[in-house]
Amino acid sequence: MTIERVRTGSPWEEAIGFARAVAAGDRVLVAGTMPLVDGVLHGDGDPYEQTRAAFANALAAIEPFGLGADAVLRTRMYLTHLRDVDAVSRAHRELFEAVRPAATLVVVSGFVDSRVLVEVELEAFRGCHSPGGDPRTPEGV
Repeated sequence: MTIERVRTGSPWEEAIGFARAVAAGDRVLVAGTMPLVDGVLHGDGDPYEQTRAAFANALAAIEPFGLGADAVLRTRMYLTHLRDVDAVSRAHRELFEAVRPAATLVVVSGFVDSRVLVEVELEAFRGCHSPGGDPRTPEGV
């Protein structure tokens, strides 16, 4: 089995020693992804915008494998405040309503950057694509 890795140049990848995405066989795993766009926090103080930005980054990590939202089997959302569940859930629903991946949402005590309200992970499968549309571009991302 060939293992392929995607690196995005995030300073955390070098500091911790990980790849943003790893594909092994038909499985593609995306590491915890924060809402950083070009190294700058996106949606400061806004859990909805942070969730959209974090998932946009996670989905970009599976694009090199020719995958998009329709290939996502599982998502995980970690947030720092219970009060943000509705905003995070709304962003997830907008991105994945047609796909309906298995999803986990957990409240945690914090992240390495205290401004981050949401971090996400996803798992995708290379052997599936939904009919119709561009599988790499969920609406609104």
